[in-house]
Amino acid sequence: MDEALKTLGAYIADTLKGAVTDWVVAHHELTICVVRDQAASVMTALRDDERCQFTCLIDICGVDYPERAERFDVVYHLLSAILNQRVRVKVSAAEDTPVPSVTGVFPAANWYEREAYDLYGILFAGHPDLRRLLTDYGFQGHPLRKDFPLTGFVEVRYDEELKRVAYEPVKLAQEFRSFDFLSPWEGEGHPLPGDEKGSKDA
Repeated sequence: MDEALKTLGAYIADTLKGAVTDWVVAHHELTICVVRDQAASVMTALRDDERCQFTCLIDICGVDYPERAERFDVVYHLLSAILNQRVRVKVSAAEDTPVPSVTGVFPAANWYEREAYDLYGILFAGHPDLRRLLTDYGFQGHPLRKDFPLTGFVEVRYDEELKRVAYEPVKLAQEFRSFDFLSPWEGEGHPLPGDEKGSKDA
């Protein structure tokens, strides 16, 4: 299995010189890293080449690495049902750097790219309708970024007086508590209530 993937990876890298920057077979899967500006042409080649025939787009997802200059990876998963093989294609992008849309190659990419834009803020150049897909109207930020707060920025409730949905800043009703995460049976520096019953003095 891995040998077939290595042969395929070498063939793709040789065929698409200048577009493929790296490729690796790990955990029985072939991953190809591609130059961002050539993402659509690479997808077209993988779909149309007789030795590839990756005619089915399974998924597009984003990955966030905030410490990098190009913080996002856009990851495409393709399937060749005819050859019974899969390939993962990776493209890197910065917050303000658009990735070419592949909706012209795979129409199924439409909602996947909208989802990546909505949840990560990844821009796709040439997308026919790049707007939010999962979050509400007027939502601020992108919830799957690593720097997005877990509580979000606003909370939503239905207001009976206004007879509509009301947005309000998040209010944390519970005071901040310090958790030490130590086991109650070992490592605790102070006595717990009830411990005095088991002491030798008692």
